[in-house]
Formats: sequence, structure tokens, C-alpha cells
Amino acid sequence: MKARSVPYALRPKIEAELERLTAQGVFEPVTHTQWATPIVPVLKPNGDVRLCGDYKCTVNKALNQHPYPVPAVNQLLSTLAGGKVFAKLDLAQAYQQLLVDEASADAQTIITHRGAFRVKRLQFGISTAPGIFQHFMETLLSSIPGVVPYFDDVLLMGPSESILADRLREVLSRFDSSGIRLKKEKCEIGATSVNFLGYRIDASGIHPTESKVKAIHDAPEPKCKQELQAFLGLLNFYHSFLAHKATVAEPLHRLFDKGVPWNWTPKHSEAFCKVKQLLTSDSLLVHYDEDRPLILTTNASPYGVGAVLSHILPNGKEAPVAYYSRTMTSAERNYAQIDKEVLAIIAGVKKFHNYLYGHTFEIHTDHKPLLGLLSKDSPTPNVMSPRMLRWSIVLSAYDYTLLYKPGKSILNADALSRLPLQIPDCSLPPLLEVLMLESLPDSPLEATEIAHMTAKDPILSRVLNWVWRGWTNEKLSEEFRPYSNRQHELSAHKGCLLWGSRVVIPQRGRKFVLDMLHAAHPGIVRMKALARSYVWWPRIDTDIEEAVHLCVTCQNSHHSLLAAPVFPWEITKKPWSRLHIDFAGPFQGKNFLVVVDSFSKWLEVILVSSQTSAVTISALRHLFATHGIPDVIVSDNGTAFTSEEFKTFTNNNLIKAVTIAPRRPQGNGQAERMVQTAKDALRRITNGDWSTRLARFLIAQHVTPCPTTGVSPAELLMGRRLKTCLDRLNPDLTDDVERKQQQSLDSALSSKTLRTVASNDPVYARNYGAGPKWVPAVITEVTGPVSYKVHCDDGQEWHRHVDQLRRRVQPSNSTLMESMGCPKVVPSDSLPDEVATPCSQGTNETSIPPENDSAPIEKCDNSSQDVSWGQTSGYERPQRNRVPPKWMDDYVS
Repeated sequence: MKARSVPYALRPKIEAELERLTAQGVFEPVTHTQWATPIVPVLKPNGDVRLCGDYKCTVNKALNQHPYPVPAVNQLLSTLAGGKVFAKLDLAQAYQQLLVDEASADAQTIITHRGAFRVKRLQFGISTAPGIFQHFMETLLSSIPGVVPYFDDVLLMGPSESILADRLREVLSRFDSSGIRLKKEKCEIGATSVNFLGYRIDASGIHPTESKVKAIHDAPEPKCKQELQAFLGLLNFYHSFLAHKATVAEPLHRLFDKGVPWNWTPKHSEAFCKVKQLLTSDSLLVHYDEDRPLILTTNASPYGVGAVLSHILPNGKEAPVAYYSRTMTSAERNYAQIDKEVLAIIAGVKKFHNYLYGHTFEIHTDHKPLLGLLSKDSPTPNVMSPRMLRWSIVLSAYDYTLLYKPGKSILNADALSRLPLQIPDCSLPPLLEVLMLESLPDSPLEATEIAHMTAKDPILSRVLNWVWRGWTNEKLSEEFRPYSNRQHELSAHKGCLLWGSRVVIPQRGRKFVLDMLHAAHPGIVRMKALARSYVWWPRIDTDIEEAVHLCVTCQNSHHSLLAAPVFPWEITKKPWSRLHIDFAGPFQGKNFLVVVDSFSKWLEVILVSSQTSAVTISALRHLFATHGIPDVIVSDNGTAFTSEEFKTFTNNNLIKAVTIAPRRPQGNGQAERMVQTAKDALRRITNGDWSTRLARFLIAQHVTPCPTTGVSPAELLMGRRLKTCLDRLNPDLTDDVERKQQQSLDSALSSKTLRTVASNDPVYARNYGAGPKWVPAVITEVTGPVSYKVHCDDGQEWHRHVDQLRRRVQPSNSTLMESMGCPKVVPSDSLPDEVATPCSQGTNETSIPPENDSAPIEKCDNSSQDVSWGQTSGYERPQRNRVPPKWMDDYVS
């Protein structure tokens, strides 16, 4: 790259720095070079200039990231326990003390107004320099206790001056043998307190520096969201010292909510003043010590969570190691109180994972019900919400003891989660006014309607309020007893009440849900099993029994049980291994082939034209194409199953055909039972044609848990539950599907580089009519991410995808572009089906895009001038120091 112009005021300082570094042997003037990176002068606080290279435009593009991890500041601060006397060393010129090999020196060559200089030391601006230098420093100073290197700063500590002197002597000895030099005026030795990485370190612990405390206290009130964001960013640097920052700053954070306009009120001024007073120069955090016991104290309020990590000192007192608090999201504010308390524990454990993992520690909470849910000594309850179950699995990876402490004894964590300012209560979802009740039975219930009914229900609305805000200590009436007995298992989501994963249905919706459960007339046992997968309300089993007993259709089609048991078939160990088949009919003028899988109880009812072998084989072929070929088929002795044609079919597919004893239908009981079940169901389901009636019956059979297996046939055969209208009752499922679809779309888009053009850009558009294959056009409108409207030279308006467009280079301003350093471009008119583009730097050759319809359309990228395709009147700027597009590999001359 070419040298960049520098301000005249900086030229003397830059020239002096070039001469100094050349005299030191860091820089070496060169005449010819294959690499040339422009410099970026950086002013130091003392007025000197540091010369950095803008390597992001050159070398950094070809470098892999250095794998050595740079330690975080909190990790370094956790190693300071036991220090009473300190020393701080500062390296001179840091990176430039490390030699590089010849090839690296050539690659680091910089270009200035004084010419090119080859850099023989590690240069500022190289992307891998931080990892390389940190690795060098930690390797050089390893095995010396009480030494913390962080790039060019080295902190030494010791319990006494003599021990500190020994450690300092060893560090200086290693520096001397390695040729490392220090900046004497910035070193401190034998101090009782030092500033390190923005903190003040002494024997008692870690403090904020006075300069930053003063900057926070003197900060003026912000005038816009950008100024407020800058202030909160400065405050977040000391978040570990702020006991309840998230809750005090709650009104300030709400100004960043989507769609909230900037409106600074006295409430915000009060919060702004209070949050500045949280940080003082007397704030103290004790040093983390692995040998001292750890305590994590957590608490949750209706709008925030807080956690305190503490040590137990030898005198028995708790001393804070770090604080953590944050406000809840709008979704988290709708959690039940018990969920909020667990959220506080999870947030604290994740925040302090590096301190807690692998150590035994105590968790203190003021919510006693958690002891029965999350205690390490207690088994996981049978009924838990999916959210609580996920959290319990996360906590199982830690070695903790959960203890209950009254709220008055954990005021430190309680203060983190509470805000003294008045916050409006979360309101219940708005009530829905149904204008057309007659249309309600025609469409299934959804979660939003359940939420509206819950808000109107006199019992569930109060229960929902208690779940959100905590249960009352008053004695409740009998109608609330079923809910109070399950208060630790109830949760709320989007206005719906949940018991575990089952939706609690309000009184107004129960009749409708019973009709949905009984749509296929499954009977009492199956109907109860189906309901236990989706819904619950008090006395639901009694309501189901009553609904079935009152169903006239069920009573008319009721059958007596078999008088005597039959000898059972051997147990099938895998799905779709043994099938039982039989014919049903003629039934209402139709014949049906009934197929049932003995393992999963999956039923298939196929409408057939006749009961012949050819029809049976055709139906089974279609069925096997979906589920595969079974091992055994059990049938009666009907001619369709005993013919030579059917035997040939089974033998060719290596299927064992088994027939039962003649005139003993009980031997094929599974098929006979399903024949009876299918006839009964089809007799009850009278709406729709035969395909509709069969589909309604089969979907109900496939998703209803079987009394024998305890799960639905679909789960045993396919390994998943089939989605039905009953799933719409759960408020989580719809959002999950939409979120996964959006994630899939985002992933598909992020994996591809979109080629875009702008309005008024000249292009070639694909012609699908008579005439040339590509015709000149101009972009007139951007209609989508990859679709455009173009105006052709003959006046036609076309709609084209970006894959149906090619770049068109116009030779109008060739003199101007050639003067800017662009190679000459072959006029597009001379290439009817091709587009001429510059090939590479320093040539006048042309490259021809591929003949496919998806030739990439790329914009120029030149850091020296802001010129891109669509603004250069038909010329593309030469691409310097960049890899050509992949499609040019086969077309560059």
C-alpha cells in the first residue's frame, strides 16, 4: 500500500521516532519490498508518538489467531491473596523487545513519508502480538510465586519485604538474561498500595481507583441514550463493587427498551444520583483465597436478581469477594416467585463459575420451598416445570449445600434485588372480548384464549397472582386447596397457569377441552391418559368419567369384555417387527384392511376395493414404503392371506407369514380388537367423507397413550410425539417453532455472502424472451434482499433476482478512472455475453465471468478513497492486496 499523508504538526515527532527506532535497530530502511503497510501514529499521554502499523489491511488478513488465551482481569485479581507489600514493573516498548525472523521482518515492513522501513521486532498492530507477548511473559516468569504478568505490566507481591525482594531479584535476573528492559520512571517497588489494571491493590483487598470514582461522581446528567450508555459502561467497569447497581439503575435501563422514547424525568434523575453514590473509594473486596470457605448468597425481587460471593474469615465473619446483580427481562418478570428465586441461584452460579466449579460451597436462600426441590440430598420431584428441571440439571454439576436463611439475615443479597424507587406492578394480560361465540367451537382453543379465560376466572386469576407475586400466608378456602397443595409445582407463562408441563384449564374452557379429548371417543382409560399429557384441573378424572358415561354414542357401541383370557403372544422387542392384519367389513358398504404393530400398537386402517390378495399386497407395499418391511405377519386363514400369490410376496420380502388356528379369531386378538375399535370409531365419527373420518380416528389413535405401554404409539414407533390441536394449548410450543424456524433462516443467510446492488447501478439483465441472452439495464428499485426491478434500454420494466443480474461496466469516465490508478477496462459492448473486469494489479488484461446465471456482483473496497461500483460511472476500482473472488480462478488470463 502507499504511504498516507500525516498532519504537519506530527511530522517532526514521527521523524524523531523513526530516527530513534532506527538507531535502536528496531527499524531498518529498505529500498525495495514486497510488503508495505501504512503507519498509524498514536499520541501518548506525555506527548510522544507511538508508531503502529495498519496491519489489518495487509498482514493480519493472512494470519491465524494465536491460540494462547489472554487472561481476564478478574482471573488475575483472584490470584492476589496473601500480598502485603507490592512492586509494579513496566516494560519499555513492550512488543518491540521481541525479535522476529527474517520473513516476519519483511512482512512487517511499514511505509511512511520518509520511505519504507523493515521492522525487525514484534510490531504494534499485529493481530497475534498480544497472545505471543503474553505467552512469552508467562513462560519467562513461571514458577515464581506472587508474580502476575499482564502484557507490559508485572505485579509482584509478598507477605514481607524480604520475600518481595527475593522475588524481585529473581524476576530482574530473568529479564536481564532475556534482554528485557524496564521503564525506570514507571516502576514502583516496596509499596503498600499500587494501582494495577484500573484497581487499587493493598493488603486488605481490592479498591476502585480515586480517579475513576471522581469521574463517575462528576459525570453530568445525560442528554441522550448515547450519553447514558457511555455512563453505564463506565459504571460497569466496577460492577463487582456495586451492591445493588442493577436495581437502583432499573429506571435508567428501561430507557433502552425497544420503542421507548427518550424522556428524562425526575425519577431518572433520582436513580442517576443514587447509582453514582454506590461507588466510593472506600469500597472493598477481599482477595479470593482457595483455602477459605465459599458462600453464594442469592435473592430475587419482582424485577431483579442479586448474588454475593463471600469468604468466611477466621473470625467467623463474611467478607465479600464480588457482587452481582441484574434486572430481569420482560419474560422473566412473569415467572412465578419460586422460579425467580431459582433464577437468582442460576445467575449467581453462572457468573461465579470460575470460583465455584470444583469447590464445595454453600448456597444461602430465603425461599424455603427450594430445599425440597434443589437440595442435593433430596430426590428430584416427579412433577416439575420444564424450566425448573433444566435448572436442576445445571446445578447437579456443582458440589453445593443449599441452606435456608431468613430474609433478615441475608440483607446483602436482598438489597441487590430490591429497588427503593416505585415500580409499577406487572399487569395481567388484557381481557379478550369475544364478539362471535358461535364461531368458537369450530376452531380449537389456543394459549392466548386460555390466558384470557384464566384472567377472568375468579379462582385461577387469584392463583395466578399468587404464583407471580408469592403465596399468601392467610388460611385459604376449600376451593383453593388443590392449588395450594401444588403451589411449589405451579408456574406461570404468558398469562397461562401450568402444573409441570400441563396447562391448567379455567372453568369456562373445560367443556371445550373435554370435547377435544373425546373427539375420537377413546373411552375412559385412554381419555385420561391423553389428558395427562396436556391439561389438568381439579377433579379432571371425575369429569372425564362423567363425560364418557353421558356420551350416547359410546353407550350405544359399548361391547362386553371377553369371557376367558387367551394365551398371549411372545413379547415383541422392537417396533414394526410383528404385524397383525385382518379385514374389516363390509362395513357401511366399504372394506378396510386393518394393520397393527404389536410393539407400538400403531394402527393403520386402509380403505380397499375388495378383500383379494392383489389388493392386499398393493396396500402393504405402500405401507412398507413408509415404515419398512416387518419380520412377521400374523393373519387368519382367509384366502387373501393363504393364496400362493400372497405367500410369494412374503417369501420374496423374507417375511415370515403366520396364520392362526382355524375358527379361532382370538388367536389374532390384536387385529380383531383393532377391527372392533376401528368399526366403533368410524360408527361414531359421522362428519366428513371416508378419508376425513379415517384421518380423524387414526391421529387420535396414534397420539393417545396406550394402556398397555403407557405411551402413545407414535412415540414408540417414531420416537416423537405427533403435534395436535391440543399442543396449541401450551404457550411455549408456538414460539419455539417460530424461533427455531427463524434461527434456521438466519443460519442459512449467515452461511452465504449476499451479493447486492444499489439503485441506478448499470447491470446486464437476463432476457428470457427473443433477442440477446443479456440486455443492458439500470436498477430502478430494490424490492427485497436479493430481488430488484430493472429498466431496460427499450423501456421494458423487469423483475429480476440477483442471480439473474451481471455487472455492466460503462466506458464513460475512462480518463478519470485511469487517472485514479484503475487499469483500462474492455468496453462491455464488445463482449455481448461477457463482462470485462480488471484482472489483477498492474495488468491491463481482462477476466471473463462464468456463463452461469449467478456470477458474483462485488463492490470495490479501497481504503484510500470511498468509491464503489454504482458510483464510478462504469469502472471498478483495482483490488489491491486482497484475494480475488473464488470464481476468478478459472477465468483470469
